[in-house]
Amino acid sequence: MTPEREANIERVLNRRQPDLAVVMEDIEDPHNVFAVMRTCDAVGVQDIYVINTGFRKHKKFGNASSSSAAKWVTIHRFEDRDECIEVLRKRYDKLYASYLGESSRSFYDVDFTESVALVFGNERDGIGDEMLSACDGSFIIPQMGMIRSLNISVACAVTLYEAMRQRNNMGYYDGTPRLSPCELEALGSKWKESRRKK
Repeated sequence: MTPEREANIERVLNRRQPDLAVVMEDIEDPHNVFAVMRTCDAVGVQDIYVINTGFRKHKKFGNASSSSAAKWVTIHRFEDRDECIEVLRKRYDKLYASYLGESSRSFYDVDFTESVALVFGNERDGIGDEMLSACDGSFIIPQMGMIRSLNISVACAVTLYEAMRQRNNMGYYDGTPRLSPCELEALGSKWKESRRKK
């Protein structure tokens, strides 16, 4: 591995956001999952939680170009929604759902600098009632057109870039590691090993 590549890995790891995560519930199209992975990598989100409760099982996230981000993020897969919620509750202070509801706030009014997991639902039906009831609140992305909703991967990207804007203003991307020393070492070793196997 070249010194430049090693320095780039260190740069990226030092900007990972351990207290910001994405949750995808029953997403049907694997291309949407892959697109979300790419955005997560781009904004420094390491942990992605994928819930599949039965109607669609995604196979291993492989080597297709659209899924190349899978090796740079950590995927937590669940078939039991309650189990996932329990894990999320132990790790993050807040769960916020992307949801078109009367009580939903504009995402510009949500504090994305706190410890938070952002939940995105199925392409057709959105977030299930059980997951929605487990969340601390919900948000919408303001829109001016006739169609009220965005594709899940687009909605996630827009939301994460607003989160990155807020976090950047707070200095969360200044290069000071936010991962623990153990996490830095484990991910660094994994990424370097992945590079050697190519």
